[in-house]
Amino acid sequence: MTKLFSSEAFAAIRIRDFRLFLAYRFFMTAAVLMQAVIVGWQLYDLTKDPLSLGMIGLTEVIPQVSIALFAGHFVDIWDRKLIIFRTSFLLLIGSAILLGSSIDSEFTSFLKGTAPIFITIFIVGLVRGILMPAHTALLGQLVPRKLLSGAATWGSTVWQVAAVTGPALGGLVYGFFGIVSAYIFVFTFFLICVTIIYFIKSPGKVAHEPNRDSRIFASISEGIRYVFKNQVLLGAFTLDMFAVLFGGAVAMLPVFASDILKVGPEGLGVLRACPAIGAILMSVVLTVYPPVRHSGRKMLLSLVGFGVCMIVFALSKNFYLSATVLLLSGSFDFVSVVVRSNILQLFTSNEMKGRVSSVNSIFVGSSNELGAFESGAAASLMGLVPSVVFGGAMTLIVVGVATFAAPKLRRLSLIDS
Repeated sequence: MTKLFSSEAFAAIRIRDFRLFLAYRFFMTAAVLMQAVIVGWQLYDLTKDPLSLGMIGLTEVIPQVSIALFAGHFVDIWDRKLIIFRTSFLLLIGSAILLGSSIDSEFTSFLKGTAPIFITIFIVGLVRGILMPAHTALLGQLVPRKLLSGAATWGSTVWQVAAVTGPALGGLVYGFFGIVSAYIFVFTFFLICVTIIYFIKSPGKVAHEPNRDSRIFASISEGIRYVFKNQVLLGAFTLDMFAVLFGGAVAMLPVFASDILKVGPEGLGVLRACPAIGAILMSVVLTVYPPVRHSGRKMLLSLVGFGVCMIVFALSKNFYLSATVLLLSGSFDFVSVVVRSNILQLFTSNEMKGRVSSVNSIFVGSSNELGAFESGAAASLMGLVPSVVFGGAMTLIVVGVATFAAPKLRRLSLIDS
């Protein structure tokens, strides 16, 4: 992987449209995560039921998985910038619904209750199923192949900065100024996203489309076969999916913040931001020691660290210890993210990126939402703390299985690719 401060990495950000893409990605990520913090606290405040937080994940994952493979097909044959522009506008509409639901007025009384929240979550899931393959595929058109590694590092770093800014800002604004002000921030960020993506020059459709006239299901099948024939791609996607599915405790943070740590929405925002802070710190380390050698081994070890952090977090009753452990979990997770991002870019041809990215979105993206549902259901059945301990232990088991089941991934060194 190219170092962040090397000449090749700076060559990537000298490209005007890539800079705009990074700005778009910052505001999009910050807005989505800011909205997630606000929605999570609002919903738990309304229901006091951890299962309702799990239902957020289920409501989002159903449309995301349903559309992802079809989205990958169309991303590979349509204008990717136009797809992103239109779907980003849908997120703007969803944020307007939430803003209306938070205003105490007779004109918005029909938006009260939990229904508008779940409608918006459904929209977010639908859009994410399209945006995830579209983002990856568009990146491959905005920068030359030789700069992709540096561009991926910039993209991951910007994502993590936004992942700090969004949750922290959402929690702080909610805590100090109220829910209406918080949703105004979300709406404004989405509006900025739509504006930025409008000014990116469209690179057009992919130049070579050997399967353009093929039937859609044949095209989708080709993308699935492409992944399943490559042990490195399949191993990376599967490992990350199960690690996140069992190990993620993010969905339950509103319960920890409210009932165990008792730190309010401001504290929730800080807790949500901590993993991203850890990821940013790790990104600095990776600029000096990039995981280009023994990449697969480092990915596996980082996920072991992630699982251990989840177990410690579940047992902690101290806010500062909990925040520190979440910070460390973000650092470990970032190593896995960087390795997987580079695998996706380097092991996939440009004309297949949309379809392969859509498969990745099902493996990895949906695991966040399914993990949220699993966390909510497990918390209802086992209790909050035992469910998170169980998830962390399952992550360790998954890594152990992957170590022996995917030898090519274990032996992977990105420098050889």
